[in-house]
Amino acid sequence: SPWRPVVIHVFVGPTLARSEPQLAAPEVRVRPPARHGDLFDTAIRSGGTVVLIDGVYHQAPALRHKEILAAMGRGIRVVGAASIGALRAAELAPYGMLGVGHIYTAYVRGDIDGDDEVAVGQAPDGAWDALTWPMVNLRHALRLAVADGVLGAEQASGLLQALRAVYYPQRTWAAVRAVCRRQGETEFAGWLTEQRELDQHFGDLKRDDALAAVRTALDGAAATSTVATPSPIWETAYFRRWSNAAVHERMGGLELSTEDRLMYQQVFDPAFAARWTAYLEHLSQQPADGGPGLPLAERLAQATGGELTADRVFQARPDLRDEQTVALLLAGESAADRRAVARYADALAWARRNRPGFSTAAVRDEVARDLLLGVWRCDEREFDAEASARGLGRPASAVEAAKRFVPGFLEEAKRTETDRGGR
Repeated sequence: SPWRPVVIHVFVGPTLARSEPQLAAPEVRVRPPARHGDLFDTAIRSGGTVVLIDGVYHQAPALRHKEILAAMGRGIRVVGAASIGALRAAELAPYGMLGVGHIYTAYVRGDIDGDDEVAVGQAPDGAWDALTWPMVNLRHALRLAVADGVLGAEQASGLLQALRAVYYPQRTWAAVRAVCRRQGETEFAGWLTEQRELDQHFGDLKRDDALAAVRTALDGAAATSTVATPSPIWETAYFRRWSNAAVHERMGGLELSTEDRLMYQQVFDPAFAARWTAYLEHLSQQPADGGPGLPLAERLAQATGGELTADRVFQARPDLRDEQTVALLLAGESAADRRAVARYADALAWARRNRPGFSTAAVRDEVARDLLLGVWRCDEREFDAEASARGLGRPASAVEAAKRFVPGFLEEAKRTETDRGGR
């Protein structure tokens, strides 16, 4: 294969400004703070490096440990520092994640614990700038003040406890000054103000550690870290669900979720039951565990004597990262189907934006069930068998899958009814 330069993906937000010279290096790709699913991005390839600095956890699902483990298992080197990166590195160091900096060391030693130590408040408009002071930086500033003779050890300890009592999104510079006044430590507040006027980055331990982590990646030191080997333990049902949800493809000018495309076929394609059987045949002939392949009928006879259909016996959760799997399951997909998937996705997104509290969980089960009964043209007695034959498993799972299509389906039905009335 052609040689590709090593790419360093730096997940960073308020800890470093985009203007930092190190982030302008040609091999660096600057990404927003990491969140759940980001490491499934196919642009992050084996041999590359991830530098995890900042991540979201309050306003969106946080980056999960198994996502990092799986990335390292794919041959991606992961460095953590400064913020959530330091916390995750301390937790995953035994598995090959490389931690860098003072904050990482403090987590490893147990000097600090919890994400509130590095958490900062950010502007609600998505801007990266931190609006508050993290505790690790305040701890560092207090240590510097003690070393400079501005505070005694007991004074610093009392001030630290008072500052910790302030909820992290409210720990602004104004709040820090107010706490100092309340504690009678105005000398420290004045000293800190002077230091910050001389150096805008004074006491910013998170920034120092983040820059050290980027330097480590640029210098190639991350390449010496131990990389965890892939483990089947990571491939839990939850992990497969996360990875499937992250797979997207651009086709015909449309950015589509592969999972949405598959579920659309499962729900709306009249011939999908045969396609699901073909997929089970493929799994039987080429088992993922490397065992001997067998024709599906023979494997079924061994398992049940042939009394049940294959979809009833063999439950499979497809891996949508696998191109052959996707090709098999979407063999009957048309361009019109893909346009329909995009319309339904847009209708769902519109409902989430414009209907307060709306989610797919809010869709009534009976509405989704009626949709399926109508599309499949079956009655209640056949519903269970039809859902299983299409790879949707239990009836309840089929109903949950159909809920994502309900807003768009109802909108199209309403539009069709209006068109008929107008004629």
